Amino acid sequence: MSIIRKHVGRRMSEIVIHGDTVYLAGQVGETGKTVEEQTAEALALVDKLLIEAGSSRQHILQVIIWLKDIADFDGMNRVYDAWVPEGHTPARATSEAKLADPSLLVEVIVTAALAK
Repeated sequence: MSIIRKHVGRRMSEIVIHGDTVYLAGQVGETGKTVEEQTAEALALVDKLLIEAGSSRQHILQVIIWLKDIADFDGMNRVYDAWVPEGHTPARATSEAKLADPSLLVEVIVTAALAK
């Protein structure tokens, strides 16, 4: 079975497609913004990459969310809850973590099925 990689960099690819599954690298928003703004920007990037890969929000299987501070859970969820399609909620986990850049507040990792 082939593996398709898009936006390939030295360390990672933004999109990896294997079989009928799409894996996205962690997506973040612009630094210096609120958790709500960073979440909205990260989710907009997720949308863009899913469309490029041949998928959509309705085909998301799993979301992993890392927050710099778990106290931002409610703020992140306000944006996430408005974004995720009703009736198509994926499996999800959220945890507090040190992110690669201290000014990042949230990172979103998505696995989805290809739309057929």
